[in-house]
Amino acid sequence: MIPQLRGWTSVQRTSQNNIRLGATLCFVAGATNAGGFLAVGEYTSHMSGIVSSVADNLVLGQIALALAGLASLLSFIGGAMTTAWMVNWGLRRNLQSAYGRPLLLEAALLLLFGLFGTGINFFAGLFVPLTVLVLCFIMGLQNAVITKISHAEIRTTHVTGLVTDLGIELGKLFYINRMTRDKLVMANRHKLRIHVTLIGSFFVGGLMGAIGFKTIGFLATVPLSILLLLLVWRPVLNDAKNWIDPHHPEQDQDQ
Repeated sequence: MIPQLRGWTSVQRTSQNNIRLGATLCFVAGATNAGGFLAVGEYTSHMSGIVSSVADNLVLGQIALALAGLASLLSFIGGAMTTAWMVNWGLRRNLQSAYGRPLLLEAALLLLFGLFGTGINFFAGLFVPLTVLVLCFIMGLQNAVITKISHAEIRTTHVTGLVTDLGIELGKLFYINRMTRDKLVMANRHKLRIHVTLIGSFFVGGLMGAIGFKTIGFLATVPLSILLLLLVWRPVLNDAKNWIDPHHPEQDQDQ
């Protein structure tokens, strides 16, 4: 395992680790979102669209579709709530894997999504709605992880907000200052780089997810699960050893 990866999900962390983890999770979110669309015809991270569709379907009298949208919204919220529960539970017990445990759950759910891929094809009426809920849950779970880690500075599925922030900084960058020097409008180039990195990671992830799903089908979720496991396995393993033997001497020096 690359030593630097060990600290990306640890409790003791740096702002650079936040950015690296955010970019990685943006990649996973983009790939999952794109693959999910090819699988079930839904972009499961787009809560703005889902809430709008609920309103539209209520007006049009499509109650079943409105309830399906509401279920997707509640599933996303449930994922975020689950992350909050897991992280707070881990932090109260001083676990190094407090932030990694939700990602471990996400890895398991992505594998579950891949394993049930054949079932989606043969039992679409049953598995498609369930798959949409699972994918929405995953998106809420993951977005809440980086939100808590970075204190709401970084999000991984909320591309609308990222693009908005990028536009604001670009507006500052190209603003022509004609006032006195103490009122200069200046862009935050550090934020610009972060926004570009996160948006680019989401796009590349979506591209790779679509290509992977089109080429090998539901097995495309396996590399995503492995990537998440690489991020979290060491802190989880160390906490497990410490739980079995509280006096276990091994500590992760790279965290």
